[in-house]
Amino acid sequence: MQKLRLAFALVCCSLGWAGGAVAEDGVTAQAIKIGMANATSGPAAGLGLQLRAGAGAYLSRVNAAGGVHGRNVALVSVDDGYDPQQSAAATHTLIEADKVFALFGYVGTPTSTAAVPIAAKAGVPYLFPFTGAEFLRNPVIPVVFNLRASYFDETEALVARLTGELGVKKIGLFIQDDEFGEAGKAGVSRALHKRRLSAAMEARYSRNTIDIEVGLARVKSQAPEAVIFIGTYRPLAALVKKARAAGLKTRFLTVSFVGTSEFIKHAGDAGNGVIISQVMPSPEDGADALVKQYHADVLPAARNYGSLEGYTGAMVLVEALKRCGRAPTRAGLLRTLEQLRMEAGDIPVSFSAQRHQGMDRVYLTQVRDGKAVPFKKAD
Repeated sequence: MQKLRLAFALVCCSLGWAGGAVAEDGVTAQAIKIGMANATSGPAAGLGLQLRAGAGAYLSRVNAAGGVHGRNVALVSVDDGYDPQQSAAATHTLIEADKVFALFGYVGTPTSTAAVPIAAKAGVPYLFPFTGAEFLRNPVIPVVFNLRASYFDETEALVARLTGELGVKKIGLFIQDDEFGEAGKAGVSRALHKRRLSAAMEARYSRNTIDIEVGLARVKSQAPEAVIFIGTYRPLAALVKKARAAGLKTRFLTVSFVGTSEFIKHAGDAGNGVIISQVMPSPEDGADALVKQYHADVLPAARNYGSLEGYTGAMVLVEALKRCGRAPTRAGLLRTLEQLRMEAGDIPVSFSAQRHQGMDRVYLTQVRDGKAVPFKKAD
């Protein structure tokens, strides 16, 4: 009997059993593996690289202090090139081959559209993607949790400022021709309809290109007072350069996904005046409690909105993992997140069973002399 008990105990250890329960994929005595698939190459690479750098900085802090209940939090990063098919393939690899505990920090609406059904079928948490798309928020998807404000929140702030203080009524749309563009368009249309307005014009461009010529011709012919752009940094940089060269006085606005620092770098002086909604405080604002801690871990050259969002997401992830206890499970992590109330610096983060979005603050900025500064009416 003693030999039988010993043999059973050895089998339990080899299977990773603890207290009669099978250990989750991605959890060992030494580490918790978290999977990240996003763009680290191609025309949107700046977005994924920034998010990964910020998350990595916070996880390095945590791991140096002993990790979470003695386990390091290990980030397994895969490049998806901001392409839905690559994102789906990467998600399968992370879940089935790398056997990660959770997915974290994906970049984009079309990529999330491809990845979420895979995560949901496998019961793997899909945490804090870099997108404000409404389909990830309403209705609630059990495995999906969002940290950032939604595109509805961002576009409402943009349209409110345009139609209110600035008195602009003729507002056009220039969108990426995919799920991201449609998500942003839905937000703008909703905000305009609330004010009994509709878009004065619409133009589109193809994802992962800077082919904006046809759309620019529509802007020239329709002459809207303002254009809200839903896309990434390189096509917007190309658009504003050509628009300024053509003498257009149109205001250009965009949401946070554009990648603020990369847009400023690619647009140069033509970027001055562009209004960008943000979902994080300024990464340069050392007076902010969150940013002050971020500065302690991130060198000046790597400070930007993308890395700050990655850093904040990792902070919330680690807090949730801590509250899961010494034997974390995926189901336990999801339950913990639905009850999570915390502060990231001074910013409240709160989830519930009915609301899987932790933050809703929107900050309006405007590009001035190579920096994104708070937007004021006088501008």
